[in-house]
Amino acid sequence: MSEPLGLFGGTFDPVHYGHLRLAEEAIAQLGLAGVRWIPAGNPPHRGAPQVTAAQRLAMVSRSTADNPRFSVDPAEVEAAAPSYTVLTLERLRAELGPVQPLVLLVGADAFAGLAGWHRWPEILDLAHVAVSHRPGFPVEAASLPTALADAFRQRRLADVGGLRAAPGGGIVTFAMTQLAISATQIRKLLANGLSARYLLPDGVLDYISSHSLYRNP
Repeated sequence: MSEPLGLFGGTFDPVHYGHLRLAEEAIAQLGLAGVRWIPAGNPPHRGAPQVTAAQRLAMVSRSTADNPRFSVDPAEVEAAAPSYTVLTLERLRAELGPVQPLVLLVGADAFAGLAGWHRWPEILDLAHVAVSHRPGFPVEAASLPTALADAFRQRRLADVGGLRAAPGGGIVTFAMTQLAISATQIRKLLANGLSARYLLPDGVLDYISSHSLYRNP
């Protein structure tokens, strides 16, 4: 088996330090070879992003360029179809082969809603799932919907070493440094002409400024 590869999908509207820290800590705590960032082109589970898919891709590319363990996958941005996670994983399986361990990175809130995702049981077969949570607030099966709670109990790995032992199918959790940063918060600041400095990389802020993004009309 190769070292596990982390997969980090999202709207990234815009990308910020909370996203970057999650990916960085996932590599360290889960023993990942790296993290592939996958900006969603047409996210089906939320309203339309405020900026174009190409602009969100550009911001992710800028924010990750200086980390050799980060790579950016533009395929979902270039596709017109909705960015369903199961379809993304099927594409990556075809590209990377059946034995490469893949680890889908999700936050605890997103994981709690996994049973509402398109063909969600297949996601758990195509990749491992690593759930990040706040320190002191572990993921508990009792707080999850019944079907997801059952899958969580059955698939939970005793330690992260299990991520190397199979291409997918396991679930692990990890605590990450809590950064009280959200894309919603950043968009509100920018819309009101307020500073978002130190919430996201300067290169992303420069891009937002030069393209006049997130401003009120």
